Amino acid sequence: MNKLYLITYDLKKDGRDYSSLTAALKLSPHWWHHMDNTWLVKTSETPEQVWNRLAPHMDKGDNMIIIQVTKNYSGWLSQKAWDWIKTNFPE
Repeated sequence: MNKLYLITYDLKKDGRDYSSLTAALKLSPHWWHHMDNTWLVKTSETPEQVWNRLAPHMDKGDNMIIIQVTKNYSGWLSQKAWDWIKTNFPE
């Protein structure tokens, strides 16, 4: 069963090429990336499985959190962003 996760991170290493992290995030079946360092990912993976897939692309001083999104959400986003969220929210 697919779940929707919010993934956000703080990358600390100046000058490091994190393009492999971006590529690993884009391997998720459905993803949305509109804000710096924040992604929404729809996948059948558990948070731990997502972490295990992404961790090799980060440095030890970096931070990341993966949290399941519930239907109780609010914020200020573009209509395109809200449309993506509504379309991709698991039933």
